[in-house]
Amino acid sequence: MTNNTVEVVKKCCCGQFMELSAKAVEEVKNRYGKQGQFLNWIEVLANTQLKNLDNLYDMAKKAKGDKYTDLAILGIGGSRHTTENITKLLGIDEKVHFFSSVEPVSFERFIKRLDLSKTLFLVVSKSGTTLETTVGYNNAKAAVEKFTGSNDTSNQFVAMTDKNSEKSALRRLVDKGEIKLSGYVHDDVGGRFSIFDDATIFTLFFLGVSKEDVRIMLEASLDAQKEFLNPDIEKNEAMQLAKFNIKAKNMGKNKHFVEYFGDEFFGTTLWEKQLKNESLKAAISTDTNVGPGYLHYNAEADLDVNNTDSFFTFVYVNTQDKTMNAVMEGVISAYSAQHPVSKIVLADLSMKSIARFIELKHFETLYTGIILRAQKGNFTPSDTALDEVLQPNVEKYKREVKKALNK
Repeated sequence: MTNNTVEVVKKCCCGQFMELSAKAVEEVKNRYGKQGQFLNWIEVLANTQLKNLDNLYDMAKKAKGDKYTDLAILGIGGSRHTTENITKLLGIDEKVHFFSSVEPVSFERFIKRLDLSKTLFLVVSKSGTTLETTVGYNNAKAAVEKFTGSNDTSNQFVAMTDKNSEKSALRRLVDKGEIKLSGYVHDDVGGRFSIFDDATIFTLFFLGVSKEDVRIMLEASLDAQKEFLNPDIEKNEAMQLAKFNIKAKNMGKNKHFVEYFGDEFFGTTLWEKQLKNESLKAAISTDTNVGPGYLHYNAEADLDVNNTDSFFTFVYVNTQDKTMNAVMEGVISAYSAQHPVSKIVLADLSMKSIARFIELKHFETLYTGIILRAQKGNFTPSDTALDEVLQPNVEKYKREVKKALNK
């Protein structure tokens, strides 16, 4: 098996699909690479990073030096889940720690677990004003100052933010020397699609991944993008998954459960939940779990005869293990007897396989949203970004939080 495979176990029917899918591919092709479309994760970012590998490698080597063994990442949403996803998939997450909370007890426990003499902090925020990240940075800086007895913590923090100091408060801290080393959160990408941005690649290098392996990953990403921009649905597995999702939705199935089997997918569950729910909004509600543990608290509800609004995707790594294969065969058989079911089988957890899987999910999500809207006659003007890459509703709660803070 050289590629990840997609299979619809129980097909669900709707009207003609080919025309809408071809238009969706064409719409994406006509938009990526253009300012303000937030689609620069297609082709632009990977090609940029292939040229930037030496710089990011040198930065990680310089930041780590002979002193730091662990990396603590302060970021929320895509600034966290993208990197968390890939480090856990690769099994190199033992020395990387993530923090996204503003809650004091959470921070006290987080900082207590770290050896501050050996921990480098990576602060990730494009605007540099993200509340959770700002609070995390200020608290971590205070903790490091107390630990070292020095107000100069500039070598123990690295920033990833907008390149423009007028747009980023974090960049302004870099400019005045409060943080010495920094990289970029690239323009027109969008957090949940930013898995190959500077923060993740810096982290991979810090954790010992070679430049050649990162190059392989980026090149595989570009190859997969070409594959998933193919208008021929028979050769485009991302479109096949989108078709499955859309047909299920048209049958009245509104809840999509993506069930991962393997602890290596814990980071992926958080990333996909953000990817799908921010992109598809209320059109399809996505939840993710890691099996087989979830079966002992969800299967009773999943397989209840009154459950009529759910559909499922099962994801796992190809294996020859008899027990694992028996579990998957039995679970998929039971679920597909009642629900629409698809499955994704990863060939392995190599750089190439992981990169292709990430792009599969990117394009599945994008196509699902575009075609669902097109079915209702909702088309996006060419000079406006697609709904699937924006997140206006997140700003609603942020505005209310700012009001509360200003009281």
